[in-house]
Amino acid sequence: MANTKPKINLAFRPKGYFWPLDLKTHVVSSIKGAERKALVEKLFAEGREAEIHPEILQPALTDELRKFSGAIHPSLMGGEYLPDRETEEVEIARITIASTTQDVTCVYAGRGKDRIGYRVVDEYDGDTLSGEADCSSKLPLTLGELTTYFLTAWDLLAVLDMNFEGEGYPRESVYGFFEATSEFYPDFGKLVRHRVEEWLQEKRSSLDEDDE
Repeated sequence: MANTKPKINLAFRPKGYFWPLDLKTHVVSSIKGAERKALVEKLFAEGREAEIHPEILQPALTDELRKFSGAIHPSLMGGEYLPDRETEEVEIARITIASTTQDVTCVYAGRGKDRIGYRVVDEYDGDTLSGEADCSSKLPLTLGELTTYFLTAWDLLAVLDMNFEGEGYPRESVYGFFEATSEFYPDFGKLVRHRVEEWLQEKRSSLDEDDE
């Protein structure tokens, strides 16, 4: 694959994260569970909002429903153990990995008196975070700022390295192992994939040198 940089506007900055939000953005960004979020997005995309059961739309499942979902398949627990959002706080980006339990890491943004506060959260009380998890800004972050902040607080590349080091970093498998999404930054997933591609090329180049 050629090392061509995709057309991404790193300076893109959303107008805001808080009200007024359109119905889809408000509903989807509030759902913690990865599978529930994906289902709701699909139904919205197909114009089938009327079919969405109210229980699926809840930001968090009850403990009983979480245990029931996990008993069906561990992947159904993905995202369900994220911390609850505070008042005036929204999820602005997430990365989901194809682990057994489909672990999710997110960025939450909260409205303060004169600044926006951000925190990166995982499903393990911060145990998977390796960098500064909190920051703030006067204006919403640009796409470039958000992505750098997210990947510094939670090192996706280290996760990929841990899972694919012994396999020679097969591109298809690496890309199939994670999904980066945002209701506020349309090119977030594309930029994360680009940064992974740059990392992959370095890794594969290093492997080729070792073979020589």
